[in-house]
Amino acid sequence: MRRFNNIICVVSNESQTDPAWTRALALADHNQSQLTIVSVLEKFPAGGYLPKLELTTDTLQQAMVAERQQKLSELIKSNSARIAIEAKVLQGTEYFEIIREVLRNKHDLVIKSVDSDLEFSERLFGSDDMHLLRKCPCPVWLLKPGEPKQYRRIIAAVDLDDNYGDSKLAESQALNQQALEMASSLALSEFAELHVVYAWEALGENFLRYGRANLSDESVDAYVDAEFRRHKQYLHDAMDALAAKLGMDTSSYVTPKSKLLKGNPRQVIPQYARVIDADLVVMGTVARTGISGFIIGNTAESILNQLDCSVLAIKPPGFVSPVQLKQ
Repeated sequence: MRRFNNIICVVSNESQTDPAWTRALALADHNQSQLTIVSVLEKFPAGGYLPKLELTTDTLQQAMVAERQQKLSELIKSNSARIAIEAKVLQGTEYFEIIREVLRNKHDLVIKSVDSDLEFSERLFGSDDMHLLRKCPCPVWLLKPGEPKQYRRIIAAVDLDDNYGDSKLAESQALNQQALEMASSLALSEFAELHVVYAWEALGENFLRYGRANLSDESVDAYVDAEFRRHKQYLHDAMDALAAKLGMDTSSYVTPKSKLLKGNPRQVIPQYARVIDADLVVMGTVARTGISGFIIGNTAESILNQLDCSVLAIKPPGFVSPVQLKQ
């Protein structure tokens, strides 16, 4: 199963109650992973002077970095993890410096709590969190404030349709596999229910029924039923493959539940997450053709914008971040 080997945890208040810190510590301990805890400070203009304080901006920056570094060190010492933890203070724009740190040290997971001053869905778009989801080359796990210490229900949202070109189909299949592996691994470690969710639609159904297609209800019903059976088989095959991947004992223990949802995934996946009161949604994100560096398509963005639970977003294989390291 999927194991994270090099985790980066982003904290803002250096508090032991930060859910990102708590979960990153437990995950790293469970996987015996490397763990780096980082905090990002605004970078002041170099060589400035603060009137009446006899301080330069450089002196102030150094003092703030030293204080933040001390707080991170104290946070690490207060926990009895069986792993080595590195603490770093970064300076600059938060999402930019986090991605650079990921690139420098090949981290395979970013864990971060979203800000607590706005509604969760409002915090995503136009924020550092959304920039991370779009541009970070590794999976990003965003935790909502007040999330439970232990997850009860986890959703793996998959896209099993084969109506893609060869390159996109391979990408979609790889994302599905990653989402299922990560969600299964987390469900196992959290003793949580695993719900595998797949949304499907019969292409053009509304037009065929109510437009000028001049088709009988019986023929449209037959078409929709055939589409239903096709997508049902896709989900059945995916569940069989997951059971084989997990093995008989693990599969029996996790007992994944499958849910085939009819409708636009932008609507039915967030609705289902609310109905079952999901704690986490694990989902892949598919690249937009021709727009380098922007991996989240309109459907995924719409789903993320409607969720009020934590999110683990996975990148497609071979994704290259538009953020680059300094030469």
